[in-house]
Amino acid sequence: MTSTEIASIKAQAELHHAYFLGLQLMVSSRKGPEVMEEWMFRLFRRQHLDKFLSSFQKLDLQGEPDAVACAKYHVLSNAIGGVAVEYMEESDKKAWVRFRYPRWMYDGPALCGVPVGVGRGFMRGWYAHNGVSLENPRLGYVCVSEDLTGEFGFCGYFKEYDHDLEDDERLQFAKGELPPPYNPDHQPSPPITEWSEDRLEKANRNYAMEYVRNGLVQLSTIIGDAETQELGALSARLIGLQYYPKIAAIVGATDGTVEDARDFLISMMNGMGDKTTLLANSNEKHAGFEHSGLRIVRGLEGASRALIMNCWRELWLGCVRSHREMLTLEMQQINEDKLLWQVQSLR
Repeated sequence: MTSTEIASIKAQAELHHAYFLGLQLMVSSRKGPEVMEEWMFRLFRRQHLDKFLSSFQKLDLQGEPDAVACAKYHVLSNAIGGVAVEYMEESDKKAWVRFRYPRWMYDGPALCGVPVGVGRGFMRGWYAHNGVSLENPRLGYVCVSEDLTGEFGFCGYFKEYDHDLEDDERLQFAKGELPPPYNPDHQPSPPITEWSEDRLEKANRNYAMEYVRNGLVQLSTIIGDAETQELGALSARLIGLQYYPKIAAIVGATDGTVEDARDFLISMMNGMGDKTTLLANSNEKHAGFEHSGLRIVRGLEGASRALIMNCWRELWLGCVRSHREMLTLEMQQINEDKLLWQVQSLR
């Protein structure tokens, strides 16, 4: 890939990561801790069912003892998404993971804006289900430190017990235990032949994007489509407004005319791996392009597809409204796979 293509992919990863954080903060402040915990449980269970087993072969973990494989999986999969996690192995039946700060899930001050139950929701949704997915009823996860309780960050170990676990035993807490010393020579790394630099950049983008997609769909199962769209659209627009200068700098965009805003959007959509085509009838009042491919809703249908698209367009409206010039953005659905975007001047 060219440096321009890489920059657009990086910008998409940054923007979707910020959107996911913003959505978490908005739901936390508007709907409270009980909704947040249940939302994180459903989101991470969905992510687990979609990704966990299918990724084992990609990460070359077949044949490892289950506890070791699970710990290495979380180190490798998070590293591919840009998240720093460390691995410490005690035995074939007990292996640790420790997430380092800053935490991807709560970047910056967002760490202070989400309730403790968020971490417990994602541990129940993903970590406690590893043994079920691997058909090993003796495998569980033990948390020794949490992100939001002021200890030393999210840390714990996968353990294979000498007896089958009940449902409520698959996630346990053992506060006060400390992990073994970190050894840099024992850290797993993804197979080089499978994970080139280009593929890692795309995986980082997809990592953030999937949390937005699945996050909105799973939130709707708790608070309904209408309220999810309201909160999802508002948080998207606010993130677009707030993050446009940073994203524009990454892709080398100009804060200027309608054509500059259009070119920024084209660069960003190209960073999704989508296709764009300039419209010929642009002038100082409006400039547009056609957009096809639509990775953001790929594989989705019906209400879920409509929900994602209605929220996602607000992300780009926020970016356009953040310009010094008074601009707005219209999106028209041409067919299932094609959009028409028009940047327009308000003056």
